[in-house]
Amino acid sequence: MAKPAIHIVWFKRDLRTHDHAPLLAGSEGGAVIPLYVAEPDYWQLPDTSARQWDFIRESLHELDARLTALGVPLIVRTGSVTDILSDLASRYEIQSLHSHEETGNDWTYSRDLAVKEWCADHSVPWQEQKQFGVFRPLKDRDGWSKRWDALMRVPQYPEPERLTPVSGLASKDLPTWRDMKMRADPCPGRQPGGRKPALDLLDGFLNARGRRYRTAMSSPVTAFDECSRLSPYLAYGCLSMREAAQALWKRQRDLKAAAKAGADDDALARIKQWRGSMQSFSGRLHWHCHFTQKLESEPGMEFRNLHSGYDGLRPDPGQNNLANDRLWAWSEGRMGLPFADACMRALNATGYLNFRMRAMLMCLSSYHLWLHWREPGLAYARKFTDYEPGIHWPQVQMQSGTTGMNAIRIYNPVKQGYDHDPDGRFVRHWVPELESVPDEYIQEPWKWDEADTVIPRLYPERIVDHMEAARHARDRIRLLKRRPGFAERTEAIYEKHGSRRRSSRRRKSRAV
Repeated sequence: MAKPAIHIVWFKRDLRTHDHAPLLAGSEGGAVIPLYVAEPDYWQLPDTSARQWDFIRESLHELDARLTALGVPLIVRTGSVTDILSDLASRYEIQSLHSHEETGNDWTYSRDLAVKEWCADHSVPWQEQKQFGVFRPLKDRDGWSKRWDALMRVPQYPEPERLTPVSGLASKDLPTWRDMKMRADPCPGRQPGGRKPALDLLDGFLNARGRRYRTAMSSPVTAFDECSRLSPYLAYGCLSMREAAQALWKRQRDLKAAAKAGADDDALARIKQWRGSMQSFSGRLHWHCHFTQKLESEPGMEFRNLHSGYDGLRPDPGQNNLANDRLWAWSEGRMGLPFADACMRALNATGYLNFRMRAMLMCLSSYHLWLHWREPGLAYARKFTDYEPGIHWPQVQMQSGTTGMNAIRIYNPVKQGYDHDPDGRFVRHWVPELESVPDEYIQEPWKWDEADTVIPRLYPERIVDHMEAARHARDRIRLLKRRPGFAERTEAIYEKHGSRRRSSRRRKSRAV
């Protein structure tokens, strides 16, 4: 007796039904299984966390409701993808497998290779579609931005009108973080998962919250409310990049038309502010895929310095107790640097931090604390609800100064406090131990005459003198960059990964 024929749509980091090319393609072939596999081995990795799984789990519940309305519930299985596919193949004739391309960590890359091998062994065609503006293979970055724009202009794929169910197949309950033996990870301020929150945030940002985005995004005092907050929804595909880009472009057209229509001076000033902020947001959407492309083209960035000239520069935290102690203090927000500690504690409690402060904290671990980026990078990854490996690891290396092609930028954590939290209200909220410290000393409590009433009784002493540590780091980096062959390696890295709109031939002189 012939097995029933089916098509499988494998959901990964694309938890939606709209603008979902694999779902549309799979639904056109006949009976379809919308499949999500919870992979326990993945969730035991050191860059994963229960806060991420809880966000995904909420998103999957909403996805299941939408798929059920279309005629077929989400089929959930727990285990290895290849084992699940083998089980389905024992009962059905799998005519095709559909999914989006994924630029994940090394584990997901290896898993995808195993799925590719399984499909070849079982004569199952696997059709992968682009999820973001990431192109494989890519020799260099010439023309990348134009390709990104062209991909984002493609009309959004419609949701299937109806899905044909598969008989004799039922879903199973989504496992909890406890079921998958994950560590408890309380995150009371975490954003909720699902497509509806994503659409609400997008609309609210483009039409109400985003006017001051260009200036508000740098400070954690304003960023929580005035940034888009779309990053976790893009990371797990509750919202497609194309949806965000096209909604942004429509808003920009409307603003341009409003400016041409004429208005009073106050209204024109607001429109001008809106247009500047939307231009900045457009840059961030490009930036998302620009960095993801780096990991796609250089997957070893997850483990190795992009520029080999930095090998051996910093000790791994596991190599000595001092490094271990510094890593713990950094991760817990117990460094004795109030603004930096406040930023880390805010991240621990909410799963979110604005980009500038993310960069500052990573820079602090690498330069001031002189830690190799890998272990802080793993700890950092677990904290972010919006963890996107393609962005995370290139950024970790960029802020640690190991790419070779980016300028060395050492943030002063105290100056950042004065610049972005001048009245200390962000510090006081997240570091309540400093409540009694006067405003003029809140960013540098060790300078207060009565500091001994707080330090170290309630709040730790500075883990390092941040000015001296920065000078020491600059000196060591400066000596390193003078070594033979360093500049030649830098130029080769720039040719492959450098951001450019013009041809690389005309930009060689800028690779320094």
